[in-house]
Amino acid sequence: MRFAGALYRLCITAWVGGMLAVGYLVAPILFAQLADRALAGNLAGSMFAAIAWVGIACASYLLLYLFALKGWRALKSGVFWIVLVMLALTLAGHFGVQPILAQLKADALPRQVMESAMRDRFATWHGVSSVLYLVQSLFGIVLVLLQDRGRGR
Repeated sequence: MRFAGALYRLCITAWVGGMLAVGYLVAPILFAQLADRALAGNLAGSMFAAIAWVGIACASYLLLYLFALKGWRALKSGVFWIVLVMLALTLAGHFGVQPILAQLKADALPRQVMESAMRDRFATWHGVSSVLYLVQSLFGIVLVLLQDRGRGR
């Protein structure tokens, strides 16, 4: 169980650390440093997609670990519900909102989406995506803090 516990902590670190790094460090730097905003957006989008898959994999392991450790009592664990909500937000963003954003970009061609009639709809859905990511990030920080206090498992 020692390896399983270490993997549990590594999953939290990779998922939450990756989310915070991509969302609040890398993406803003891309937009600040690249003159081509479409390129910055495409690169950021690829990184958000990658961290979504990391989140799906990590959340799956975390939930399985908690069930293996606690059985059905895992359902009474705050950590279990935080991970489940984070997973739901990841799935909603990656499989719900991101395809809408991609379709709006495709519909705007040959123009850039922010230079098209799709601009307002894109901005609205981008805002929805940002709020989902922010809420997920806040839950992630709480998840890390719970581990620090020894209540995570």
